[in-house]
Amino acid sequence: MNPDLPIRLLIVDDDPSIRKLCITVGQSLGLTCFEAESGEAALAFLEEQPAHMVLTDMVMPHMSGLEFLEQLKRLLPKIEVALMTGHGSIETAVQAMKLGAYDYISKPFAPLDELRLFLRRMADKVRLEEENQFLRERSETEMAVHGIIGNSEGIQHVLRLISRLKDTRTPVLITGESGTGKELVARALHYRGTFATRPFVAVDCGSLVPTLIESELFGYEKGAFTGALRSKQGLLQSADTGTIFLDEVGELPLEMQAKILRFLQEKEVRPVGSNQKVKVDVRIMAATNRDLEAEYKKGTFRKDLYFRLNVVTIHLPALRERRSDIPVLASWFLERLAPRRRVQISGAAMKALISYDWPGNVRELENCLERAVALGDQGRIDLRDLPPAIARAEVADKPEMIDTSGTDYPATDLEDIERATIERVFAQVNGDKALAGKMLGISRATLYRKLKRYNICLPEETSTTLQ
Repeated sequence: MNPDLPIRLLIVDDDPSIRKLCITVGQSLGLTCFEAESGEAALAFLEEQPAHMVLTDMVMPHMSGLEFLEQLKRLLPKIEVALMTGHGSIETAVQAMKLGAYDYISKPFAPLDELRLFLRRMADKVRLEEENQFLRERSETEMAVHGIIGNSEGIQHVLRLISRLKDTRTPVLITGESGTGKELVARALHYRGTFATRPFVAVDCGSLVPTLIESELFGYEKGAFTGALRSKQGLLQSADTGTIFLDEVGELPLEMQAKILRFLQEKEVRPVGSNQKVKVDVRIMAATNRDLEAEYKKGTFRKDLYFRLNVVTIHLPALRERRSDIPVLASWFLERLAPRRRVQISGAAMKALISYDWPGNVRELENCLERAVALGDQGRIDLRDLPPAIARAEVADKPEMIDTSGTDYPATDLEDIERATIERVFAQVNGDKALAGKMLGISRATLYRKLKRYNICLPEETSTTLQ
């Protein structure tokens, strides 16, 4: 496993010397460590920041370790929590396990290697569970349900981040050109995690009427302005306990950016025409096709809001940057567009699809295939069925282009397409694994796994390496 984010460990103990010791050991294992002096402080921290592991003392003022464990498991049921104490007993350990604790360790730590081994095993469990969950979900949820499809390294990086962040409350900024699927990523983060049963509210900031933005987001009271015949709940309040997704957040005027920032800081909304504030607890996601860092330097976007939103960034690559994903994407779209018949794409048509630069990205590809299905012969898409600009696409300046000549693509089996694409690329590069991985847009390790998975025959020296 090659995680995109380090494992985060939170140490909870009222004794600063114990916290310092645990942080030193955790950092020696490559963990990112944080500390809290009480259960209350730890819960407040976890509302704002993600953690994968928690090591908490059993005996603390105000809130005991068991009480903290119980509340934390209600808030974040999948987080790994271990307890440490100098006052342990078998009964207490059993009670902790029933509440969902990972394990139990006694203080003082003698020798210190006992704590190091304990944390290493806990971290290994976190890594293993995340990898297993990622593999289980990939074919069904990551690809089919949410339409985030591809085997290129860029899109796999996105999928790994989604797997890591889906159960956290961490603000996420999703960047990428129009049509790359930013809202798909936001919905995947929401519906694949612990927020799945809670509201998901998407707000297209670019389409809001400037004079009505505040009333749409914050709501209004009856009589607040002409035409306000009844009170109305705002979009922020309607997302309470769930996720608010601010699409194209860079389109918000500066005055509204200031109000959004205040909402994020205070977690309250005040409807237009009201003197009462309402508490709202939401997870915030935002998306933009702009360079917000450049925008705040120009003064068109608030710097403080940028850093509030940009805790974690997920960047979606343009389709022209992951051409090896086009056959799989085309297959998936055709299964949806023509579910009752098997549609093939000729080699010439697929070459045009792969060589075209797709300024409209995945959305443009979907529209192109919908047109081709409507105008083409039953069961087959040829070059003449594509829009003229795509049919004329040049391939001379694209060294990563995959040879598709003489091949019809049966767009109903994603694994068959992937296998065939890998075999064609290997034939083109005469077995050069590094070049094949570059052409396919995947890492060498990922390429090895796929070669094994599909039982693709390799030259003798390559086969020996994989054994």
